[in-house]
Amino acid sequence: MTQETFIHKTAVVDEGCRIGAGSKVWHFSHLMSGAVLGENCNIGQNVFIASGVVLGNGVKVQNNVSIYEGVTCEDEVFLGPSMVFTNVVNPRSSVCRKDAFAPTHVGRGATIGANATVVCGHNIGAYALVGAGAVVTKNVPPFALVVGNPARQIGWVSRRGCTLDFNEAGEATCPESGEKYRLENEEIHCENL
Repeated sequence: MTQETFIHKTAVVDEGCRIGAGSKVWHFSHLMSGAVLGENCNIGQNVFIASGVVLGNGVKVQNNVSIYEGVTCEDEVFLGPSMVFTNVVNPRSSVCRKDAFAPTHVGRGATIGANATVVCGHNIGAYALVGAGAVVTKNVPPFALVVGNPARQIGWVSRRGCTLDFNEAGEATCPESGEKYRLENEEIHCENL
């Protein structure tokens, strides 16, 4: 049995927008033609999703989020309240720079916290966690924990978002799931992936 899509009566979904089964679009959101949402996505109140944006399955977009053209989010990404993506590095009202949009890719299972900003052209790795209010101005590695303005890495997290404490051998265990992780050459390897 396929779950039906829910679109609140105040939401604006332009013709040509594709929405997967089981997805929900809440109050006062606007999805432009050409936007693609996977299955079981949850689009909060007052969200804007531009043409050309692609969201994978199970993506959760909290209230007041703007997702501009050039953004792709893989499955199970979490976008916190009022976070923003940009799409032009040097915008000017009097200069049209639609040909200068820089793409941003968010990897599977990543979280971007409330009020964070992701400057276009920078990618967020799988399962990374961008702290609330951070300003991302460079690529974020998979499983990295970044905070601040500009965002800087302060540690590593598991697929569950728990802080990983590595021993001298470069091994850590997620305290929530029990999954084992290995740190080699500043890259995380999970035995369950």
